[in-house]
Amino acid sequence: MSETNRIWRLRKRPVGDISDDVLSLEEETIPEPAEGECLFQLNYLSLDPTNRIWMSDMDQYMPPVAIDDPMRGVVCGTVIKSRSPAYNEGDIVSGIGIWADYQIGSPETVNLLGDIGSVPVIDAFGTLAVIGPAAYFGLLDITDPQADETVVVSAAAGAVGSIVGQIAKIKGCRVVGIAGTDEKCQWITKELGFDVAINYKTENMPEALKRACPDGIDVYFDNVGGDILDACLKHMNLNGRISTCGLISQYNAIEEVSGPKNYSMILMQRLKVQGFIIGDYVDRYPEAIAAVSKWMAEGKIKVRQDVVDGLENALETVKKLYTGENKGKLMIRVKDV
Repeated sequence: MSETNRIWRLRKRPVGDISDDVLSLEEETIPEPAEGECLFQLNYLSLDPTNRIWMSDMDQYMPPVAIDDPMRGVVCGTVIKSRSPAYNEGDIVSGIGIWADYQIGSPETVNLLGDIGSVPVIDAFGTLAVIGPAAYFGLLDITDPQADETVVVSAAAGAVGSIVGQIAKIKGCRVVGIAGTDEKCQWITKELGFDVAINYKTENMPEALKRACPDGIDVYFDNVGGDILDACLKHMNLNGRISTCGLISQYNAIEEVSGPKNYSMILMQRLKVQGFIIGDYVDRYPEAIAAVSKWMAEGKIKVRQDVVDGLENALETVKKLYTGENKGKLMIRVKDV
């Protein structure tokens, strides 16, 4: 074990894009667990769009990270010291932690990763800790897609979107994915089985949606908000459903973001629009993990990890989420298990 602990701290609120002075990497002493806690070493750090929300002081579903506090993150690590009956040395834990080599865990923040069979820890964490359940509940619970319905997914080559589209195919739906490069569009159609892909950066969205969805849209899984949401609203069918998972197109916005121009379609088409936070479903995680794991084992769900080595690269790497550079689930690898 190292004698010092590297830890990223929030130094200022970002304005627009995340700048290099928003976080600083410090060397500090390794903390000692109190009674009921454990000390674990970071193996993998998940980088997620919500990191930008946590950095800001906007109204949100959790308290924002305070200035000078450690940066919050979804983590996976190995217990190296325990003062809690919930953990033993060598246990693999995952949950809400911080961007640091060594950190304190408790039953309120991290749980045992559990039995993952022959699946590598990095794949189990990358797929099952957050994004698998988000895709599972966000699609199935909120929109209840039926066979032969048309499902449209934005950020379809991203971590959550790629799994949403594959679950929709499992349920017998026609799936249209929206992505930002030709390579991503080819990946979701040729490898993941999406029926159609739209490159929103090179195609006219209203026209492309009309071609891709000649019978309208029954379900829209929204990861981006903004103009793409507006375009999809225009094509929603009667009693269509929209699941709002993320609004990444506006997280770095400096000016106030206006609402969708096609808001009236919610009334005219009697749409159901519901947002969700994956923490809403924490008590049902085993259900999602069992289903997604089974589909992965059967080859019905494929995943792609975008892994960058080194905690020191976390700040630069997280920026990829907001430019669309990442390909699949974005993670920092500190030490393989």
